[in-house]
Amino acid sequence: MKQLFDDVSFKCSKLVTKNYSTSFSLAVYMLSPSIREAIYSVYGFVRFADEIVDSFHGFEKETLINDFETEYYKAFQTGISLNPILNSFQLTVKRYNISDDLIQAFLKSMKLDLVKTEYHSKEEYEEYIYGSADVVGLMCLKVFVDGDTEKYNLLKDEAMRLGSAFQKVNFLRDLKDDNLVLNRTYFPGVDLNSFDENAKKAIINEIEEDFKVAFQGITKLPIEAKFGVYTAYVYYKKLLNKLEKTPSHKIGTARIRVSNYTKAGLLAQSFVTYKLKLV
Repeated sequence: MKQLFDDVSFKCSKLVTKNYSTSFSLAVYMLSPSIREAIYSVYGFVRFADEIVDSFHGFEKETLINDFETEYYKAFQTGISLNPILNSFQLTVKRYNISDDLIQAFLKSMKLDLVKTEYHSKEEYEEYIYGSADVVGLMCLKVFVDGDTEKYNLLKDEAMRLGSAFQKVNFLRDLKDDNLVLNRTYFPGVDLNSFDENAKKAIINEIEEDFKVAFQGITKLPIEAKFGVYTAYVYYKKLLNKLEKTPSHKIGTARIRVSNYTKAGLLAQSFVTYKLKLV
């Protein structure tokens, strides 16, 4: 009967994904059905950890994130958790041989959000991005290559660059909220007061280089994953394009979005490109 509970757990992870991110849900739907549940479980885990440190104001965030970590390891050791998000994630970790150093790096970055508000050096900034984004891409890569270590090592660098690109786009898009609501500044030497066109251009150039490298990895992905990952890539490239066209002072005052209508067009474009084997 544990199988029924596991099935429900994965459905809960899917529900979390659909409610928190329509864009990511769309990309996951473009993956092969055989790996969707595992990716939903990864998203559910990282989303709940992120919610703890970003959204649960008025609660003891440090206690919550520590309890979340403790409960995950208890689930991993016992093979079950009554928290369905942790239950599905521990099953995915075991099934696809996701290494614990990735999970620890992720939790470390989440905990940094509770105590650190500025990143003054490139080294600090890159370490945070590695833990908050790169390792999430690597967890997904483990699923994409079905836990195959050789294939994983072949695509690891490009997967990290894609994770970095996605996270930096998020940082740029959320510059206002991160600064004013959460009192955080991720880009070294950049805040709302110093953010101008030159600063924006430098960040966009950095992201474009990440995307350039990441695209090479997308072309090498297994067929089960390629279209879904390419869909996410196209969406984030579009979002970056909108940010590039938005004056720097407006990025600091409004959240830039891609409309549902545009998302549908991007999906159609991605499908045609994929079918023509251009990726």
